[in-house]
Amino acid sequence: MNTETNPAALVAAYLAYLSGQRRQSAHTLTGYAHELDRLLTAADGQTFDRLDALAIRRHIAILHSRGLSGRSLARLLSAWRGFYKWLQQEGKVGQNPCLDIRAPRSARRLPDALSVEESGGLMENAERDEEGDERLALRDCAMFELFYSSGLRLAELHSLNLDALADILAEGEVRVTGKRNKTRIVPVGSKAREAIDAWTQARISLAAPDETALFVSLRGTRITMRMIQKRLDKRALKNGFSTHVHPHMLRHSFASHMLQSSGDLRAVQEMLGHSSIASTQVYTHLDFQHLSAVYDKAHPRARRRDSNQQE
Repeated sequence: MNTETNPAALVAAYLAYLSGQRRQSAHTLTGYAHELDRLLTAADGQTFDRLDALAIRRHIAILHSRGLSGRSLARLLSAWRGFYKWLQQEGKVGQNPCLDIRAPRSARRLPDALSVEESGGLMENAERDEEGDERLALRDCAMFELFYSSGLRLAELHSLNLDALADILAEGEVRVTGKRNKTRIVPVGSKAREAIDAWTQARISLAAPDETALFVSLRGTRITMRMIQKRLDKRALKNGFSTHVHPHMLRHSFASHMLQSSGDLRAVQEMLGHSSIASTQVYTHLDFQHLSAVYDKAHPRARRRDSNQQE
């Protein structure tokens, strides 16, 4: 098969385009590669110009019957549409068979969030680390406080460099680059600033001389995202949590607690870096659940009678 029409070669060229010209992250590229592998399966040896909307719908139906959620299928179709758009630009296909296809709807799962009390308990720290190195405990405290204080994504916190310190400590804000290379400025609370200040003093004796990362490992180099996840989960278990706690849960908790306190959905949207208000509106459901629980406990007409109480 001609390399110009070979499906696998075209996928590889598209991924190279996303990496070289669109500057997509390694994480994003891995996701696209996974979704486009599914498209190669759907093509089943055919060239991409032979796939029509009916074939795409048939394959989406197969994946849905195998348990793939509507959300996952929507992400898959988005990747396929982008790929076919590129194929059109390159003159490889005449039409985009994915344009008018929508994923089946599935129930929207509410994000897991900690209560205010649980969040506060998780932040209680700076005990000596199990390895006997207090510097690691100070680092972990600074990372987790910043997650919860500012609603950062894992990749955003991981990529922070020392040049962010001036804004954090002096201005009480941090500039981060999120999805689609969008930059935003987010406030940093006093507890997080105190924890980061303490960590920077300890960092001096831990970091390699030329290391620019704000958060480093015992090796003195930038801590990995996987290690951040493991350290947070370890902290949660140590504090008696029965559920797995991950960095995004702290982001969800930040958003939920901000909305409960302020009711300002637009402000929360800006701080989270959501391009669409619809992405932020999920937290109104969490807020409603919180208010419903308060109402059930407090309102005399809402409280259920004791099962032993006589009619």
